[in-house]
Amino acid sequence: MHHFSQKNGVLHAENVSVKELAERHGTPLYVYSAATLTRHFQAFDSAFAAAPHLTCYSVKANSNLAVLRHLAGLGAGMDIVSGGELYRALLAGVPAQKIVYSGVGKKPAEIRQALAAGILMFNVESLQELMRINDVARDMGRIAQVSFRINPDVDPKTHPYISTGLKKNKFGLNIEHSLEAYSLARDLPAVEPVGIDCHIGSQLTSIDPFLEALDKLLAFYEQLKGMNLDIRYLDLGGGLGIPYNEEEPPHPAEFGAALTGALKGIDLTVVLEPGRVIVGNAGILVTEVLYTKQTPSKSFVIVDAAMNDLVRPSLYGSFHRIEEVQPQGRAAGDVDVVGPICESGDFLAKDRQLPEVRQGELLAVYSAGAYGFTMSSNYNSRTRAAELLVDGDKVTVARRRESYESLVAHEI
Repeated sequence: MHHFSQKNGVLHAENVSVKELAERHGTPLYVYSAATLTRHFQAFDSAFAAAPHLTCYSVKANSNLAVLRHLAGLGAGMDIVSGGELYRALLAGVPAQKIVYSGVGKKPAEIRQALAAGILMFNVESLQELMRINDVARDMGRIAQVSFRINPDVDPKTHPYISTGLKKNKFGLNIEHSLEAYSLARDLPAVEPVGIDCHIGSQLTSIDPFLEALDKLLAFYEQLKGMNLDIRYLDLGGGLGIPYNEEEPPHPAEFGAALTGALKGIDLTVVLEPGRVIVGNAGILVTEVLYTKQTPSKSFVIVDAAMNDLVRPSLYGSFHRIEEVQPQGRAAGDVDVVGPICESGDFLAKDRQLPEVRQGELLAVYSAGAYGFTMSSNYNSRTRAAELLVDGDKVTVARRRESYESLVAHEI
């Protein structure tokens, strides 16, 4: 569910007209709903009420400070993958002890930054990374709490680019060789193994892969107990999908019931890393129709949003629902919705049935709250979009639109 709906013939974000937002702030424009963020976070977090748990929102999905601050106010921890994301999370008021640090390529400076902040734990992905964390922590006189990301070789049945739990993926340690890593960590002077971590992929629409991975992790946990390791956290990652089109992912309540049921009686704090399921449907991308164009074989709607604003359709072939901000009731036809960038891969939709639209009209691209602005770029020297957070009838400019001056500010 989300809080974008038609009122008096115009799309509204909560209580605010999207048409008026576009007139005031220009397009392309990202608009987020605070009520939707609240609803989605609380629905997910409450689904795990039966188990000791920590819900760490995945910052990479949408890292806007206003979004992070809103979620922090609801009690969210954060899952980060870079020093920049750590900086953002701390700036947004997230307690360091509610931050977990994932990612395969942590630099020494980033490790120092995280240790100085006092984060909960590092999710370690290689033996070399473990040794580097130990060296940095020893030099700082700290003890680094770590978990190891276990690759359980589970097929999440999602897009290959967002599948992360197979043997061929770059993430984590092979489950058969992970005992060696824990044994090594136990004997190192500046690290303490406290958790087990797993993340099998993104946009999963079935619970079965999660349960398959959990079975393997719990069997592994029994082996670790035999090594007298004090494992206190089980990080199950994120990956629960959302409906972009006709997908029917499980509700967070169903997801939570299945996982907490499987964990009943096990003395571990569950760490969860939801991203898309919290913010995906909490945001839209608003774009203006620049031109329409008819060729002998194709009809095009050329808009001012492009692949640099929302790359998912070009990168993954992803579907995003597109609707008129102010429906006119015209007949529908088959069109490609494309942007101004000089690439044939610059499109928001292909072969899509849309009502006839005309120059100057506005379209809303739905489910754009996750991996939208965070994956945007300045390709073709295009300035990136503004971001707004709407809370009831209050509008916060969460990020100002870039200018040509800001575009070249760091260049010589």
